[in-house]
Amino acid sequence: MTEASPITSIKGIGPKSSEHFAKAGIRTVGDLVRYYPRGYDRFEEPVKAGTLSVFDDGRLVAVEGAIERALSVRYVKSFRITAGKILTDGGYLDVTWFNMPFLRNQVHPGTRYIFRGRIRAKGSRIFLQQPRIYDLYDYTQLQKTMQPVYPLVRGLTENALRKALREAFFGQDHIDLSQDPLPAWMRRKYTLPERKETVRGIHFPEGEEALSRARRRLVFEEFFYFILMLKRLRGERESREDGAVISSCPQTLKVLDALDFDLTGAQKRVWDEISHGLASKKVMARLVQGDVGSGKTIVAFLALIQCAASGMQGALMVPTEVLARQHYESFLKLLGQAGLLIGTVLLTGSMKAAERREAYARILSGEASVVIGTHALIQEKVQYKNLALVITDEQHRFGVHQRETLEEKGIHPHTIVMSATPIPRTLAVILYGDLDISVIDEMPANRLPIKNAVVDQSWRPKAYQFVAKQVQEGHQAYVICPMVEESEEVEAENVMDYTESFRDALRQYLPNVRVEYLHGKMKGSEKQSVMERFASHAIDVLVSTTVVEVGVNVPNATVMMVENAERFGLAQLHQLRGRVGRGKDQSYCIFISSMQSDEIKQRLNILASSNDGFEIARKDLALRGPGELFGLRQSGEIGFAMADPYADAAVLKDAEEAVQTILRDDPSLEMPEYEGIAQELAQAGKREQNHSTI
Repeated sequence: MTEASPITSIKGIGPKSSEHFAKAGIRTVGDLVRYYPRGYDRFEEPVKAGTLSVFDDGRLVAVEGAIERALSVRYVKSFRITAGKILTDGGYLDVTWFNMPFLRNQVHPGTRYIFRGRIRAKGSRIFLQQPRIYDLYDYTQLQKTMQPVYPLVRGLTENALRKALREAFFGQDHIDLSQDPLPAWMRRKYTLPERKETVRGIHFPEGEEALSRARRRLVFEEFFYFILMLKRLRGERESREDGAVISSCPQTLKVLDALDFDLTGAQKRVWDEISHGLASKKVMARLVQGDVGSGKTIVAFLALIQCAASGMQGALMVPTEVLARQHYESFLKLLGQAGLLIGTVLLTGSMKAAERREAYARILSGEASVVIGTHALIQEKVQYKNLALVITDEQHRFGVHQRETLEEKGIHPHTIVMSATPIPRTLAVILYGDLDISVIDEMPANRLPIKNAVVDQSWRPKAYQFVAKQVQEGHQAYVICPMVEESEEVEAENVMDYTESFRDALRQYLPNVRVEYLHGKMKGSEKQSVMERFASHAIDVLVSTTVVEVGVNVPNATVMMVENAERFGLAQLHQLRGRVGRGKDQSYCIFISSMQSDEIKQRLNILASSNDGFEIARKDLALRGPGELFGLRQSGEIGFAMADPYADAAVLKDAEEAVQTILRDDPSLEMPEYEGIAQELAQAGKREQNHSTI
């Protein structure tokens, strides 16, 4: 069995079950091997109930004991709640389960079990929520292992994944991983285990040290191939001087004169760098990095206008349809203010067939000088007349090859990529190795700093009153929840149920308050409708998942309230906070945490003490340290599956050094010892092309 073998080559996986694997992007044995765990379950020693308190809220614990008497089952709305008391050596502990009434017949009073779940605190009372139940011997055996936890899709279970992986590694027709693409000198120099040991170690770790070694190798590889692709791209660009000459023009001055604000010094500096780059014969490839709200979009619009004025086409690709439509409408408004006529089209995946055909025709004919859209811009049917400028916004949500595909629609177009993810310059130079870097490090002068508060659930009534007061004053608010629907296993505020309870709570103060929800599972047209009504103030409070994280601009929104804030990464929370503070009025961000541990408080207080994304990133790294394994990764937004550019900064630098060595020795990767790297690079490109991150 090889990595190219179909997933059905594994014993026990037939056509039906292969469909579930395909939903997770697992179509071959190689895909399965690369489907790495998102974490590991470590089974700790049981604790005594008497040692637990409200300060353990959210803590995962195991308790040994027996149910005192038969479990009870009661109904609350649509839930069936099973409850009882565990008698342990340290006293009693209440326990509850959602929608598991069958436990009443399975858990026998007087029999000792291990109950493993999370401690929840309500006032001074604590209880164990939704614990799994283990036989004493079975739990003792589990304490000797580390169980991988995989990201799942509907129909694909942990057991199915683990069984398939065991068969792939240890079955009669097991996969052959003896060929290692990394040369021996590289493994020796950077202390990397062989590939066979690495992949087995990540799925079946024999201990913390083995896991650490395996993860380090995978992180190194991820950085290595990423940097290698970027360095080769840069080399190709620097060898050419055949870029379109997009000269400065009076149209951009008209736009600047028509603005009702002045650009900051940083915006002017970055625009000057971009304008000069566009006018050069050398193909420009530039990263524009700036914190949320620093004003990157206006700089992108100016570049598109300069391109159109030179008789060529520019394209702006963004990660969501909501953001694409907002940019499209903002761009048209900007043109209207300046009295300019520039052919502009919007292109998204949810457009009707007739609308798409019309857009395609306008793009091909050149009637459309500016094209704004989602990844629909890179579809095969889209053909440009003379694409000379490509801009990708929130670029970390697009893979390198998605960027390349858009660039290939033109003839060596200039490239601008924009990112609001705060990355220290030393790391940015490596991560964006194919790009020159411009930083907008100044906020608009009329922006008041956001006032922040980190509170526990007891403050929720006061938070509701505060939101009601802001709405009464004519403002709007966001409320962010981590889930779409109620989960039986995780107690987190969910969007759909929360909206109802929140609406009821606010109507005590404002009988006519308008509260609606938004989440990623809604149809594109539904999401667009909700956002349009929120932007036009037909909605007062929007309860949403993180779908609003990217680019939604509602200057009248002055409150961002995040429920279960501990469930989000700091970078993501900072992005969410950036949705407010965009108008002239004072804005506020309230982080509500359902867990009371000192560690969580310390992490969230980083946000409370600063609105500077770069400062937050620095403090977050110092707090977490470089050795964290599979914790709450803050940099998942940057696009790596396992690597963390902050915590793994030392490995990142090793990977860059290795790339520099190879490109110095054999830039074409033609030497026999680099054959494996060339093959892996090609395969990585194909995988990225097949995997949409939108």
